[in-house]
Amino acid sequence: MAVDPTAALRGEIQRRMRRLVTGDDAPPVATERTDDGLFGPDSASWIVHADPSMFVGGLRALLLQTLHPLAMAGVAEHSDYRHDPLGRLHRTAGFVGTTTYGSTADAEAMITRIRRIHDRVKGTAPDGRAYEANDPHLLEWVHLTEVDSFLRAHQRYGITPLPDDLCDRYVAEMGEVAHRLGVPEPADSVRELKKRMHAYRPEMEANRQTFDTVRFLMVPPLPLTVRPSYGVIAAAAIGLLPSFVRRMLWLPMAPGVEPLVVRPAATALMRTLGWVMEAPPEIAEARDRLRAG
Repeated sequence: MAVDPTAALRGEIQRRMRRLVTGDDAPPVATERTDDGLFGPDSASWIVHADPSMFVGGLRALLLQTLHPLAMAGVAEHSDYRHDPLGRLHRTAGFVGTTTYGSTADAEAMITRIRRIHDRVKGTAPDGRAYEANDPHLLEWVHLTEVDSFLRAHQRYGITPLPDDLCDRYVAEMGEVAHRLGVPEPADSVRELKKRMHAYRPEMEANRQTFDTVRFLMVPPLPLTVRPSYGVIAAAAIGLLPSFVRRMLWLPMAPGVEPLVVRPAATALMRTLGWVMEAPPEIAEARDRLRAG
């Protein structure tokens, strides 16, 4: 039987992409799961987190997180992202992948591990305030930026945008993870998510640590082969930020550039990555059910 060169090429690109992002060749749905995990194949989380738009949402979340001085101090003083940027990416992807697609036991073990790591992340920010990574207020800020960013990116660039009721379900599902991490009463709807995000606005400010991190995020030390794609993803992430955030981060965007240039380029890239990555059968079936229902 003749080998399809296109399929072989796609398979090799899939392996390289997964290795770059997660440090592992395996697809997000593990065959050795003992149960459906925290959410299961009919969840909104399974669809959102398997979509290439997560690249855009993840970078947007990181940009937003730099604007809370205490959260930013924890990253700047306890993270080795400058010397090992892919290591942090792998750990983040591993957490999202395990809590979404792993068994319940694996998800709970991962959450326990992260809480123990957070126990060691504490110190004093440049403005003199003390911080702790397990502070529920800071945990909620990080949680809100991620959920808001993942959902916004998916709704703009996702292969299968979610209807309103599944958007609320996604927020509620992510609230389950946040609660297990230490957030007392996470948002359980898009409306509540926006309300909670707005409440943090008085605490947002840009300092030296913010700008140092933003510069790194805009031009990280990535392999030459992925830099053009990363540039498109970065532009898409900036385009999804509120205008006041772009001003605070010194990331201006000329009028008309986002809808006329960035959005078409990012949409094309997401569709290409969607074809390249090819979702596992369980996720493809979940998307089909969403389209049908």
